[in-house]
Amino acid sequence: MANSQNRIFGLDVLRASAILMVVSSHVLWIYPKSNNFIVSVLELFGFWGVELFFVLSGFLIGSILYQSYVSDSFTLKAVFHFLKRRWFRTLPNYYLVLIANIFIAFFIDYQVDNVGLHFVFLQNFIHKSPIFFPESWSLSVEEFAYLLLPFALFFGTFGFVKNKSKRFLIIVFLLLIVFFFTKVIFNATCTISNLTDWNSNLKSIVIYRIDAILVGVLTAWIRFNFEAFWKKYKELFLFLGIGIFFFLLFGISSSNLRIEQSPFFWNVLYLPLTSLGFAFFFPIFSEWKLSNSFLKNPIVFVSKISYAIYLIHYSVILQLMKYFVDTTVLTSHQRHFFTILYLMITFLMAYILYRFYEKPMMNLRDKI
Repeated sequence: MANSQNRIFGLDVLRASAILMVVSSHVLWIYPKSNNFIVSVLELFGFWGVELFFVLSGFLIGSILYQSYVSDSFTLKAVFHFLKRRWFRTLPNYYLVLIANIFIAFFIDYQVDNVGLHFVFLQNFIHKSPIFFPESWSLSVEEFAYLLLPFALFFGTFGFVKNKSKRFLIIVFLLLIVFFFTKVIFNATCTISNLTDWNSNLKSIVIYRIDAILVGVLTAWIRFNFEAFWKKYKELFLFLGIGIFFFLLFGISSSNLRIEQSPFFWNVLYLPLTSLGFAFFFPIFSEWKLSNSFLKNPIVFVSKISYAIYLIHYSVILQLMKYFVDTTVLTSHQRHFFTILYLMITFLMAYILYRFYEKPMMNLRDKI
């Protein structure tokens, strides 16, 4: 996945789709609030985009760790090699944009509390994330998953199961059970009556969300161990995934599964069901190879700069643009122009960040 020759086009499609869904949902901040169907779908896109990122991240790191785990002795050296590569991929961009957010907050006279927690990814570990740098909540989930899984695999090497593949599966499955039950405990101890509270007190909290990434890891294990099954039924899996999202989009309302009436569904089942729905997409997308198409270059481009887009598009670029321009007084045509300008600036700045900072940092990891 590191160079153009080894890229899997289907995974680039998923990554590009995820970031475009997130950005399209945040574009709504430019327009007056509305309750029509298109707005509701765009709001849902923001949620789905991040959830897709989680499963995709799990699938990719699961593939890396599984191959290392079954082929090597998986010592502490292997653990730290994995972490070094992950951290060179994620931390330089994150800390640069975090510092930029601190300066922006100072510039616009915005009070920031406990900013130090963001430097160690504890801002939403057990409590809801502050409004400052709101998109950083998902990075905390990913970073703790990056730490937890390789160390769990390392200590799991001392277990009684000799078959490495089965041992890998048992460790991942046990972790999945643990984080599934964190949501069961939440449901038994907390009362959530609306989606706003659900979003901030459950969906965005690290200890309730690591299983989303583990679903991707489990998906990678299935791919390696049941390759023929994976390829033979990839269309069926896609159909099942679409069916899950059709239910989540239309079936919940028709089934009267409102959050105040069905807290167990929302607190315990909804998020894992979403992760499972995306996991069903991977058999067909991971096998989607493409050599030449007019779609290839733009999709691969968006995929490559997706991390930079995610970090800067909302709390940096859109927040600054709205600070200087009051979008509430703009006409409809002016808002459309503002939106186009915002998207152009976002993609340009994301490319600059990727080209001159993120990519050199990733290249550096192989020299250290």
